[in-house]
Amino acid sequence: MMKLNTSHALLKESIESYQEKVNELHKVIFERTGAGNDFMGWVDWAETYDKAEFERILKVAEKVKDKAEVLLVCGIGGSYLGARAAIEMIQGLYSGNKTEVIFVGNTFSSTYIAQVLKHIQDKSVVLNVISKSGTTTETALAFRVFREFMEKKYGKEECKERIIATTDKARGTLKALADKEGYETFVIPDDIGGRYSVITPVGLVPLAIMGVDIKKIMAGLYDAYKELNTADLSKNPAYQYAVCR
Repeated sequence: MMKLNTSHALLKESIESYQEKVNELHKVIFERTGAGNDFMGWVDWAETYDKAEFERILKVAEKVKDKAEVLLVCGIGGSYLGARAAIEMIQGLYSGNKTEVIFVGNTFSSTYIAQVLKHIQDKSVVLNVISKSGTTTETALAFRVFREFMEKKYGKEECKERIIATTDKARGTLKALADKEGYETFVIPDDIGGRYSVITPVGLVPLAIMGVDIKKIMAGLYDAYKELNTADLSKNPAYQYAVCR
């Protein structure tokens, strides 16, 4: 776990003077009584995440990554930014990975879509579309284009093995389509917002396909959860940093 050195910034006594306030905020966070408490599922996700679904992510990733020369991640905002940041942080921009990741569905640019289509024309492609509803305009338009491309290239039956939908558990346009077409589906939790979604199937599916060890990701998340599950300012670097800010 990262440690925070505050010795050159503030007096120890200045930091400790915030302990009572931190106690109050810690209680609000972990008892989920503050504003936005409907989206606090990330707090204890290290313990509550669906272990069976996680194992399914590992199996699906193992099955498709060998056939994926290109992984298309189709999403916008929090639906793709976490995965992109994590992949670039862990593997770098030009890692030499046998699978190339391309992010689509985050722009209206027809030029960009046309360039991607040209680039992947003769490559083996896997598509992960990420949308809670399936109606986000940029993502829906791009998915329609790339789905048609893949159906022409592989046929509908093969697309069942190449298109993965990360979406709502039970409702929405994308969920309905995925069930109809037989695509593998993973769940976007109702109580975790986009900026924290990289620790859910939203981020874990593309990370796993790109060869990142997501078991280590979740083990690190659990370690962080245990270390940061305290209001004690002398032991919690996250609260120390917040106080210094």
